Amino acid sequence: MAEQVWHLKSCELFANLATDQIRRLEMHSRVRSFTARSLVYLPYQAADSVFLLTRGMVKVCHSTPDGKQSTLAFIEPGELFGELALFDPSQRDEFVEVVTAATVVMIPADQLIQLMSEANAFAVGITKLVGLRRQRIQRRLRNLLFQSNRDRLTHLLLELAEQFGVPAEQGVRLRIKLSHQELANLIGSTRESVTIVLGQLKAEGLIESGRRQIVLLRPQQMAEGVGQSYRQTPPQGLPTR
Repeated sequence: MAEQVWHLKSCELFANLATDQIRRLEMHSRVRSFTARSLVYLPYQAADSVFLLTRGMVKVCHSTPDGKQSTLAFIEPGELFGELALFDPSQRDEFVEVVTAATVVMIPADQLIQLMSEANAFAVGITKLVGLRRQRIQRRLRNLLFQSNRDRLTHLLLELAEQFGVPAEQGVRLRIKLSHQELANLIGSTRESVTIVLGQLKAEGLIESGRRQIVLLRPQQMAEGVGQSYRQTPPQGLPTR
């Protein structure tokens, strides 16, 4: 029980809640562990819970009627997902797959809705979370509709660098390891097209890649090439115990 409370308090959104509010959430929540490649939830399941990831990594995905899969977001420890259950409790329209063995706290949506009515700062934090995630998805959709494979992949690499980048000997290394197919799923392209563009970027000295590892050697130059500003933000996650 103490560990579950720690999980909640370690998430920035919950950090400033009163002890009795945390305890109330803990009473109604439960912890589950998942192995890699397992599914946390499927489309069309009831959207009655919000999830806090405390260990591992998961990805939020969407499948089209013709079976094509797109990846909407990667989630790291300390982040919420499934948050749309707070606004539309009918059913999910996405699914969540575990990338590396994960532990999640399942929090009933009605408990979070009640908490949002009690704590203004918490409600604002949830709203910002939803807005930021939707903004990223919308930006990727705009790129998908109006830009070339090269520009879409460049935008994606810069977005991943902001979220998962760590300083390298030269440039920025992505902590997240993605296959060419996974990159293709993120930009609505094909594995073959991604392989070709990565080869071009590597030949131009803009990136280094190999064994699912990518280093952006000149992120600022890459950003300028697609009319974007580059800003690396500190990676999010749980504080050390």
